[in-house]
Amino acid sequence: MSEELARLLADLKEAEALAFVEKALEQGSDPLDLLASAKEGMAIVGERFADSDYFIPDLVFSGEILRRIVALLEPHLKKQGESNRLGKVIMGTVKGDIHDIGKDLVVFMLDVSGFEVTDLGIDVPVQRFVEAVRETGSKVVGLSGFLTLAFDSMKQTVDAIQEAGLRDDVKIMIGGGQIDERVRRFTGADAYGKDAIEAVALAQRWIGG
Repeated sequence: MSEELARLLADLKEAEALAFVEKALEQGSDPLDLLASAKEGMAIVGERFADSDYFIPDLVFSGEILRRIVALLEPHLKKQGESNRLGKVIMGTVKGDIHDIGKDLVVFMLDVSGFEVTDLGIDVPVQRFVEAVRETGSKVVGLSGFLTLAFDSMKQTVDAIQEAGLRDDVKIMIGGGQIDERVRRFTGADAYGKDAIEAVALAQRWIGG
């Protein structure tokens, strides 16, 4: 079962994947097992994206399939009670940037990987990130930005977290667009992720899981 659902999602077979989940639930399959299989499928998608076999539209489509699978599983997962969360992560697209495709994919992947995600949305003011760290106690902050002007906003956000006396309590990752190691050094972030899969790996490394 695990391999079949993972294969269908990885191959972007939306109708077949959803039908498989519906039938499996009718037959009494554990929704957590199905969720784990979907995560395996997304991991394969990430590998294909990294190998340039898949491109951004494929990544977006796989995220939509995952969204629909999670929607099918959610009522059954709630019946079993809230699963233990690995930790809290704050995500947001920084001030001056309204792109959200990459951010939303990261939020999805973090959520289904067991993290409690606070999504601040797009064009997020610097101080909102600071407030969110204080409010949630999150140990990981993700700053997303597609435009080059976002680099300055990322640096300002990292600096503001530092000035608020919270920098030692959080790990900060950045991602999107033209971001590389040079940009990471400029912003003062702890790491950058080239895609949603890498963002999840960073959160797991910093929080555990």
